[in-house]
Amino acid sequence: QVGLVESGGGSVQSGESLRLSCAASGFTFSKTCRGWFRQVPGEERKGVALLEGDGSTSYADAVKDRFTISEDNTKSTLYLQMNHLDPNDTATYYCAAGLGTCLLKPDGTVYRSTGIVGAWGQGTQVTVGS
Repeated sequence: QVGLVESGGGSVQSGESLRLSCAASGFTFSKTCRGWFRQVPGEERKGVALLEGDGSTSYADAVKDRFTISEDNTKSTLYLQMNHLDPNDTATYYCAAGLGTCLLKPDGTVYRSTGIVGAWGQGTQVTVGS
């Protein structure tokens, strides 16, 4: 079965940390855009951190200097280390891969290759209490 499975979400207090994992099943990450998105009910899904085809990383301003995206090719796993969490980080977090070419804007808007759906995980909830 081909897919992505996220784990590591949960409920924490402001200032604490979490690490999300995204395991690829049935395929390996290619050198195309992959990364993490988040969505709050009633709002659009926004980019959080992306790993580009050339290995460079990009972050939304809201998480810059607090979140770190990384990848373990041998395990076909993508990670998101989240430090200094605050209530505004509360959302459902999704990983995605095979997105072609991406551009993450500071506000979290993602421009990516048209016609390429990519693979998406089912989402993991992160809740940060004040």
